Amino acid sequence: MQPIEAVLFEPVGCLAEFPPEPFQEIAAKLFRRRKQPSTSGSRAYWHLLNLMEAAGEADMAPALELQAVAEASLYEDVPPALIELKAMGVRPIVASSLSKVAISRFLEMNQLGGLFDRIFGRDDAGGIKTAPLQSALRNMRPDRAIYLTDAAEGLKVAKAVGVNAVLMMNDPDEARRLALRDPAGGIVSLHELPDFIRVVAAENAV
Repeated sequence: MQPIEAVLFEPVGCLAEFPPEPFQEIAAKLFRRRKQPSTSGSRAYWHLLNLMEAAGEADMAPALELQAVAEASLYEDVPPALIELKAMGVRPIVASSLSKVAISRFLEMNQLGGLFDRIFGRDDAGGIKTAPLQSALRNMRPDRAIYLTDAAEGLKVAKAVGVNAVLMMNDPDEARRLALRDPAGGIVSLHELPDFIRVVAAENAV
């Protein structure tokens, strides 16, 4: 792996725990899908994105999307990790299938606005899943960036655009299963992300 110059973040599941219910409500409203009784917010989110992609749907229900943001619980290690990345000269970037309005509300609510170099939502990118990543990577080398994800669909998206995926291991059982998909690495906390990047830099310095 090449030295890392940027980290692309999907807020859902990687910066915060999002509730599944608003995403399930959107799926029920737009696609008449039944709610799954036990699922994570990240799984519900990526399931919704797959439905949107299959139907050619470009938007979520705005009020429900903002509800998901309002009810999201920020991981406590996010601010210090982002500050450390910026001190290392690594660019934190949001690349998400959420709308720009929802992302901005999430960052404002959690006082994270000044900690990200760029923000790419689905409206900026003109699409979901791969589109925000492609927009974020337009002016950089994909092999010098990593995409943090906690979902199988996120790993597929990373592979499709040619960026290294690092697994956010929120669920131990799920992480063991996803590790078989050969991500570039894995972390259990964002506190570990700066050290992961330092290890990659050290390996390239040898």
